[in-house]
Amino acid sequence: MRISIAKRSASSAKDASNKAALPSPSSSASSRYPFTVEVSDNATVDDLKAAIASNVKSMYPDRQRLTFGDKKTVLESGDSLSKYGVSNDDTVFIKDLGPQIGWQTVFYIEYLGPIIFHYIVYNFPRIFYGVNFEHSEIQRRVYLLVMAHFVKRELETAFVHRFSHGTMPLMNVFKNSFHYHMLSGLNLAYWVYAPASGQGTALAAKLGNPLLMAIFTGVFLFAELSNLSTHITLRNLRPPGTRVRRIPHGYGFDMVSCPNYLFESLAWVAIAAMTRNLAAVLFLIVSSGQMYMWAIKKHKQYRREFPDYPKSRKAMIPLIV
Repeated sequence: MRISIAKRSASSAKDASNKAALPSPSSSASSRYPFTVEVSDNATVDDLKAAIASNVKSMYPDRQRLTFGDKKTVLESGDSLSKYGVSNDDTVFIKDLGPQIGWQTVFYIEYLGPIIFHYIVYNFPRIFYGVNFEHSEIQRRVYLLVMAHFVKRELETAFVHRFSHGTMPLMNVFKNSFHYHMLSGLNLAYWVYAPASGQGTALAAKLGNPLLMAIFTGVFLFAELSNLSTHITLRNLRPPGTRVRRIPHGYGFDMVSCPNYLFESLAWVAIAAMTRNLAAVLFLIVSSGQMYMWAIKKHKQYRREFPDYPKSRKAMIPLIV
């Protein structure tokens, strides 16, 4: 069947439900919009994206966002065109999402920044503070826990996560990296490892209560292991090489839709309580706020996608929200 590919405008939305006035077949190889492509009657969205990419070389499939009809329904990869009612001589609208970068690569970049910053600030204090000094027990403990957290995230990226979307806009990597590199990286490291709480200082003595350190370390480790467990549950929901979505069940998921965000926030609560440092509190607030928004969005998506989704579940915080 022949599909017209157009860019949506004010007038095109009005005419979207009508059969397209198709240009001649000779124009189908042109990169000018609209143009037509030929796909089989049982074609999928991926087939259509591949056909578009063969006409416009710069528009590789991950760069395309396809919509159809007055409601601007997004055509999801993996679905058949017939699922959306796309038929011969219809018009599908395309949006250029811009240059893309793989989600896995983005995660590697995001989590590498804090590892580098914490390593440098902790091990080379003269560069940042102008003096060498001995770190306190609380500083050593936080350093090990923070490094363990981000190394864990890198390993999860390599061996656990299966991504529902292959790419994201290239420019977003800079915004996302600022959050991690600056707030949980340089800013957190600079203030937590400062001489003011080094070995022999009054602040180090105040923070170094062995019982409290043991409690907060225990909370942190519990949260990290619980977070890992939820990531494994999510991985097992999606067979390799697919974008299958199912309702998650099991540890954490019977309470909230996004227990991975809940447990990660709890880990940073432990760090903030252990250090009682404003930089740690700032990162806790910003990161938890962002995860809360993601949780609300995902919770609504689950409810919209699955009619039998458990009504008792909250988004991120059990019994509350």
